[in-house]
Amino acid sequence: MQRKINKYMNTFVNLLSLLGALALFLYGMKIMSEGLEKFAGNKLRAILAAMTRNRMMGVLTGIVVTALIQSSSATTVMVVSFVNAGLMNLVQAIGVIMGANVGTTFTAWIVAIFGFKVNMGTVLMPLLAIAVPMMLMKKNKTKSIGEFLIGFVFLFMGLASISEYVPDLSKSPEIFESLKAYTSMGFLSVLIFWAVGVVVTAVIQSSAATFAIVLILASKGWVPFDMACAMVLGSKIGTTITPVLASLGGNTAAKKAAAGHVLFNVLGAVWELPCFFLVVKLIVWMNESVFGMGDPDLLYQTSNSGTAVSEAQMAQMQFSMSFAMSMFHTVLAVINLGVMIWFTKLYVKMVNFLVKSKKKNKDEEEFQLKYISGGLLNAAELNIMQAQRETVVYAQRVERMLGMVKTLVHTKTGTEEFNKLYTRIGKYEEISDRMEIEIANYLNKLVDGRLSLDAKWQVSTLLNIVSEIESIADSCNNIAKTLVRKEEAGAHFEKYNYNNIDIILKYVSEAMSNMITVLADIDNVTNEDLLRNYDKEREINEFRNQCRTENIENINQKLYPYSAGIFYMDIIGEAEKLGDYIVNVIDSVDEQVQRIAPETHIQALNPEK
Repeated sequence: MQRKINKYMNTFVNLLSLLGALALFLYGMKIMSEGLEKFAGNKLRAILAAMTRNRMMGVLTGIVVTALIQSSSATTVMVVSFVNAGLMNLVQAIGVIMGANVGTTFTAWIVAIFGFKVNMGTVLMPLLAIAVPMMLMKKNKTKSIGEFLIGFVFLFMGLASISEYVPDLSKSPEIFESLKAYTSMGFLSVLIFWAVGVVVTAVIQSSAATFAIVLILASKGWVPFDMACAMVLGSKIGTTITPVLASLGGNTAAKKAAAGHVLFNVLGAVWELPCFFLVVKLIVWMNESVFGMGDPDLLYQTSNSGTAVSEAQMAQMQFSMSFAMSMFHTVLAVINLGVMIWFTKLYVKMVNFLVKSKKKNKDEEEFQLKYISGGLLNAAELNIMQAQRETVVYAQRVERMLGMVKTLVHTKTGTEEFNKLYTRIGKYEEISDRMEIEIANYLNKLVDGRLSLDAKWQVSTLLNIVSEIESIADSCNNIAKTLVRKEEAGAHFEKYNYNNIDIILKYVSEAMSNMITVLADIDNVTNEDLLRNYDKEREINEFRNQCRTENIENINQKLYPYSAGIFYMDIIGEAEKLGDYIVNVIDSVDEQVQRIAPETHIQALNPEK
């Protein structure tokens, strides 16, 4: 009894150890990816945004970026985020996704070559000794490189541990016999192992991790080369689950990008499956005749025959098999790309048919964030761009609110038109409060991610900006309330009052428009853009002071009652506050420029600082 308990306990511990090894592998990939994202930072965003002008450039971008960050899922999530933020259209997105499917094979080559050809045990500890001090240094770029190296070490530690904790089937001949039954059913066997690859990848959400697991199984001679390839082929469909999950909280464009990824991989698998054995034969021939690596299936045949081989022979057979598997992965991806790239526009039509666009709300008075969502946080460093775009939308909504206030000033109080417009302004103010909370919560989630110092400054700047935009909405609502109080008090404005209110609100509108222009291209803001707003703020302040002086004189000369003068100056003062909130946004942008690009900044741009 005790022996059985010990056996079950050992099995349970080994299972946990295997899961821990897989977790270490996945964590290593994640750390590598994040380290490179931080090191590249805005440059990676710029590459993705700028290098997708046509299909070929989009494909090349997908290949390069995925090869750099070691994850097609991460690249695809980025693409979904960019489409969600309106930085990339569907045609460009599908081009990048196609390239990502080729770029992800780079990871397979790293695992195959370094895992079997290089003795990583002699390399990992020295790398760790270099990486940890780099992580402790102050310079952000150095820290990011250190993080990448630590991720590299963890990845291969995880790979070695997976190999160690995978059960030894050689001690259980009956399991070998059952495996043989599943590998000798012809095309049905291909479908079974293909389905296993789909399920495993969907669960762990990493085709690279699936490749590593399959590589371990094949390297121990437990599955033949063709069945290992079938699992790798299945992983291409399983990996689509990650961008699908990322798009769930996104807009229709994001869902279309994710659907494009699923469609590309599924249709690729549909035509690849009938050609499967032909492609496998091609790879075996290339491995033997072109590269001189030998038969990749020799390892499986040797393991099942019980033939004794030397350690050197085993290492050579393992490398031959891993080289052929990587070649299968790459060749299939390249062939699929070569076929599918010519049908990009057809893909777009199919995606548009499958994912219908929602009807737009003409009044745009329903609360709905346009670009950001809680489901798109897989690449926190890059999702800052989405928050920036959402902030611009927020500012544009508040600008419409300012336009309503300008109309309300000249709408007769007590009428149905006035009441309707006043209610609408109040609704916009409520929406503004909710948008501030949602955007701020999203930015706080980004802070919880692994961000570079520059990215944290950007998030801090956006938090300040969002707060100031909400204050602009509050001031607009306050002007509307002042107009209602004026009516309740029985006060009336003269033409002079209306003219001056129009003038100061015109200045505020111009300042608001300039502010939105700055926010729309915050990464490339110029000193001229900032100075334009500071000049407008000075105009608003000078005009407020002029109105204040003239108001006292006008009341003394009985041009209008004292009560009218109070409400008049309340509106002028609130308009001046609007200018202050707008210039506070510009100050926040100015401070970001000072921190991130001090060489392009002119000191003390704001004369009132």
